[in-house]
Amino acid sequence: MVHQTDVVVIGAGPVGLFAIFECGMLRLKCHVFDALDRTGGQCAALYPEKPIYDIPAHPEISGADLAENLHKQAAAFNPVYHLSEQVQSIEQLDTDGRHWRITGNKQSVVEAKSIIIAAGVGAFGPNRPPLDGIEAFEGKSVHYYVNSRESYRGKHVVIAGGGDSAVDWAISLSELAASVSVIHRRPKFRAAPESEARLHQLANDGKINLVIPFQLSGLSGENGQLTTVEVESLEGEKKSLKADILLPFFGLSMNLGPIAEWELGLSKHHITIDPLTAATNRAGVYAIGDIATYPHKLKLILTGFAEAAQAAHAIRHFLYPDEVIHFEYSTTKGVPGGV
Repeated sequence: MVHQTDVVVIGAGPVGLFAIFECGMLRLKCHVFDALDRTGGQCAALYPEKPIYDIPAHPEISGADLAENLHKQAAAFNPVYHLSEQVQSIEQLDTDGRHWRITGNKQSVVEAKSIIIAAGVGAFGPNRPPLDGIEAFEGKSVHYYVNSRESYRGKHVVIAGGGDSAVDWAISLSELAASVSVIHRRPKFRAAPESEARLHQLANDGKINLVIPFQLSGLSGENGQLTTVEVESLEGEKKSLKADILLPFFGLSMNLGPIAEWELGLSKHHITIDPLTAATNRAGVYAIGDIATYPHKLKLILTGFAEAAQAAHAIRHFLYPDEVIHFEYSTTKGVPGGV
């Protein structure tokens, strides 16, 4: 089955979700691809409960709430989602860039009049620690993201890493876990100074067990459930830590994936665009958000939101150049269903 639509949006993170809304306001239907199994991108997958402070009209909002609100906002225009599916190829079917075939790695095929790439940092996944047999525990008791803070209540949690994610989640989970141990190979952490100070204070209060300088060396358990995490110092000292859950926070492995093969104008793993329209070097293809670059670009979510609006209006004009669009504010135009 080949689907037909106006726009294919590649990436269902915050900027991609807002692009759906902006296209909808201009009567453009969207199909949406994302390699993750949910909408919201990194905000939902990596920072669901971490507060964001620079969203207009929200002094503070969690990544999960931001993603959920954007999903609801886009829902008024009935987008079709292809989740857990990475776009493998885009094929131009005409000479002027108004007819494209987009194919996913699960064989979803969509023909569209235009494409918006909102792929953030591209395809990303966790850097896995080199531990024998770790695959047997992944998804059960070894997790690379925290989806629900409450699910760790009463658990013995071991966190490995020394960056912001490791420190922030250690502080947060210490409020409800049975125990929290933090493994890091050096005394100094790579986190915000105030967060590191809070971590050490909780350690002094006996609420967090700092296991430093140590590194992961082995896992014990059965049927996917951990019982013990083994650690070892550089001098060969070994320890066994009681564990129900291991959270290894060693950063992300990121790459453009198939996007690098689409003959787009790339600059240091980013797509160069016209900042006035978000257009790439290929007619009918636009890029917005963190994957897009131009001189003096600010990598902020709100910048991506503005680029989404620019791209939607540019696409409408590109597809219907003879149509006069009288711009209307949402306060007077409204949205379907009064959402």
